[in-house]
Amino acid sequence: MRRYLVLVFLLFLGKASLCQFNNAALENRIRPDSSLTGELHFDFYNLNFVRNYEYTNNFHDGYTIYGAQFQPQLVYYAHPNLALTGGVFYRKDFGNGGISLVKPLFSIKYQKNDLSLIFGSLEGGIQHHYVEPIYDFERQLTNPLEYGTQFLLEKKAIKLDAWIAWQNMIYKGSDYKEEIIGGLSMEATVTEDNGWKLSLPGQFLAQHRGGQIDELKQIPVQTLFNGATGIKLHKKFQGKVKEVYTDNYIVGYKDLSRQRDQNYLGGFGLWLTAGMETRYGSLLATYWGGNNFITIKGMPLYESLSENLYDQGFTQNHRNVLSVRYAYQKELLPNFYLDVRFEPHFDLDHADHQLQFNHSFFLTYKKSFKLLKIK
Repeated sequence: MRRYLVLVFLLFLGKASLCQFNNAALENRIRPDSSLTGELHFDFYNLNFVRNYEYTNNFHDGYTIYGAQFQPQLVYYAHPNLALTGGVFYRKDFGNGGISLVKPLFSIKYQKNDLSLIFGSLEGGIQHHYVEPIYDFERQLTNPLEYGTQFLLEKKAIKLDAWIAWQNMIYKGSDYKEEIIGGLSMEATVTEDNGWKLSLPGQFLAQHRGGQIDELKQIPVQTLFNGATGIKLHKKFQGKVKEVYTDNYIVGYKDLSRQRDQNYLGGFGLWLTAGMETRYGSLLATYWGGNNFITIKGMPLYESLSENLYDQGFTQNHRNVLSVRYAYQKELLPNFYLDVRFEPHFDLDHADHQLQFNHSFFLTYKKSFKLLKIK
């Protein structure tokens, strides 16, 4: 009965009131710009983060990540429709000696009107705008990089992001499997008038592990799929309350492998959200009702199969999680952003468990500096 009351509550709030918090300040997009043609720029992005999980459950370990990212890049605006970038990604985990991760950044970006084509370092991670059961926000902090090809369509009536990324390339005789991941995220606006906006989102993520020239022929090819579709209703206001909304999805999982060895061959879940944006911060309520659900890159909290250090392999067919979240986000100085989040949740299937939560603190600086103009 409790889970049905929660469902009714959220639907009511939605009718009275972003699927997730606004992450625009954490994004770093570089695009061709006709006004900068022939110029060489230095683009600097710095994300400082603390994210602490005060969790004691069977599906998501409790731990803290604390550190910083740096992404210095050179950007050459070669043509009104073309930009070339090259740089380095650094991640430093505090409390760990040395640099935790170093990877190259390079891309060629072509843009014509509403269409963009990117080859190399993609505008990936949270910039795909997946829901949390499909893409875990934490990956933006630990390793948001994706290398591959991306196609973007950004019109008023429809936004689309289609991409494919190579995660593990194999060579002849490699002792590991080839791994490819890719997907699509889109949103079509049905109507937008007088502050109201009704839209239909759809997204999927697929992962393939295989290859023909590795040494692991005894390991079968694996293909996993996550997808989501739903409906979003937003209403903007003038004043202290800026926006109220409800975003609701059906999320699916499917093992598409020929030889299936997962605990669940398929599953689904309901991802229901309602919230508001105010001058004092953002308040968001989320309900997850999962059934035999496995995620490829999503938040482990919503799975039916545990990957915890001491509970690995533990299963719970049905999962019911209610979250009530708050975020305060502000541009403190030009190009310098503060983001503080507090996100408690209740596992409705285990009433004896105490309230659990995670909290985060982010400081982001991003700025582009003109170096010279090449004639």
